[in-house]
Amino acid sequence: MMDCRVVLAQTNPRLGDLHANLREHVERIDALADRADLIVFPELSLTGYFLKDQVFELGLERESPEVAQLVELSGRVSVAFGFVERTPEGRLYNALAFVEDGELKDVHRKVHLVSYGLFDEARDFSAGEEFRVIASRHGRFGPLICEDVWHTPSAYSHFLNDADAMLVASASPARGVEAPGPGLASQRTWDTLLGATAMFYRTYVLYASRVGWEDGIGFTGGSCVIDPSGNKTAALEALDPGELEARITSAVLHRARNETPLRRDEKPGILLAELVKHVPLAKPDEDST
Repeated sequence: MMDCRVVLAQTNPRLGDLHANLREHVERIDALADRADLIVFPELSLTGYFLKDQVFELGLERESPEVAQLVELSGRVSVAFGFVERTPEGRLYNALAFVEDGELKDVHRKVHLVSYGLFDEARDFSAGEEFRVIASRHGRFGPLICEDVWHTPSAYSHFLNDADAMLVASASPARGVEAPGPGLASQRTWDTLLGATAMFYRTYVLYASRVGWEDGIGFTGGSCVIDPSGNKTAALEALDPGELEARITSAVLHRARNETPLRRDEKPGILLAELVKHVPLAKPDEDST
């Protein structure tokens, strides 16, 4: 049974200052450990976002002292945090680590890199290749990093693998200050996207988004919790750092899934048949013997 006290940490990381950001993570974890079961930080929370030529030097291997320090703290509370993962081969990933009970449970590598508009992530990062549900003692969590949410197969993969909640870490620029309607247009877009994800897949959505400014670009914030019926149940105001506390439970999850049993009635075989049409399976090499 899931009964998890969640805290979403809406932070303003210092660009390129790994040690200052790590110190803030440690301080927040120490302060929140007694009233949280899970703390979720935004995308690239240990480094900031527009890293450019700093990416390699700020990359951390999974066994690095910085990661080990947060792993040790996870003996008190589970934590998801964003960082640049550097592999022993020198590959760099925009990554989200999940640490719990003194162990590194898993690392999600951002699959859908953004290379349009203001962004050129593909210049610096390799793309992840899979979506895995994290089996935590607090529930089954489906990690997603920002642009991942905009591609239907991402959350759908977690849906097929029975995720209880989507963990969405984001660093989304603020846009549309003068657009019609209240608030930022970018935040309204995210509200629509996250609400639809929760409703279509009958799952909680935990959205941890950063704030602050880098290279003249402001970040949206607006961290929130959305229930499995698509209702926003808790939210932080955009643009200001803060912490959002909420509770997610099996009772709410099961009620939504019993009322609308979408997973029970899903037919992934139909999708598979369509995918085979558009992405033919590789044929054996005719020249091979």
